[in-house]
Amino acid sequence: MTWAVWAPLIIPFLAVPAARRLAAALPPRPAALLLVATAVTLALLSGAALALLAGAAVLRLPAVAALGHLSVPLLERLAPAAVPVGIAAALAAGAVAVAVGRVLHGHRVARARTARELAGHSRAGDLTVLPVEGADAYALPGRPGGVVVTAGMLRGLDADERAVLLAHERAHLTGRHHLLLLLARLAACAHPALRGLREPLAFQVERWADETAAAAVGDRRLAARAVARAALAASAAPTGRARPAGALPAAAGPVPRRVAALLSAPPAARGSLARARSVTAVLLACLLVSGAAAAEATTDFHEDIETAQAAAGSPAPAGS
Repeated sequence: MTWAVWAPLIIPFLAVPAARRLAAALPPRPAALLLVATAVTLALLSGAALALLAGAAVLRLPAVAALGHLSVPLLERLAPAAVPVGIAAALAAGAVAVAVGRVLHGHRVARARTARELAGHSRAGDLTVLPVEGADAYALPGRPGGVVVTAGMLRGLDADERAVLLAHERAHLTGRHHLLLLLARLAACAHPALRGLREPLAFQVERWADETAAAAVGDRRLAARAVARAALAASAAPTGRARPAGALPAAAGPVPRRVAALLSAPPAARGSLARARSVTAVLLACLLVSGAAAAEATTDFHEDIETAQAAAGSPAPAGS
């Protein structure tokens, strides 16, 4: 294989800053989707690169070479360092698999724990009110899932602000923001650079819910006031209870930035993209180069196999 196999492992270090910068110029919904799509694409391509590097080492195992009718000496000449590099890639791929398994297991455990916790409280539709004096509110995905609000939070807001709060949390559920965040967590397991997309994604999904709530009540200033008051109430009177894993709290993220964004005009996607053309071009180039390199590395891998099979099947030179 050529240098192409290394490109998907290097490009995330260039693509992540570009994706973060481009997302900051977009409205929340397309920004969040861009970040998730970038993370998943780069994770899959880097995983493919690790698989190809590990596969090149596996081909040199006597049992595998015999099964595939491969000439190991020829493979050694084509890539002398394939075995140590492949072992390192296999260890890295194993670490990725373990990390992904832990994330998925933790996700399942959290959903089961949430179901048990909510089973002891009465519900009104999708709303569960906890008889707790501290102020908190969050969306819980899954089944039973829904919106959870403490009595203390409801008392700290007026009727209009409560409407914003509930619209914000329901926006998390209808937008399936928990799945976007889960995909970003899984992608971050595949490549360390992709961890840099989790924080901006968390901010963008909060902004997405803020904008949805503002549209629902028809008043951006009211939405900004509700976000600020909910955050102040939660900081002044915490519940002392740990939120269930996977909860999407109303007072998450940099609240001053969220409030300032609501008090400004809603961003326009077309104008933002025009202003960020150079960053868009860089990100697209990174994704295209990474995808093309992975495809070329895969082709090289198959060609090496075919060459090794042809060499193994050719007659031995005279006098050998």
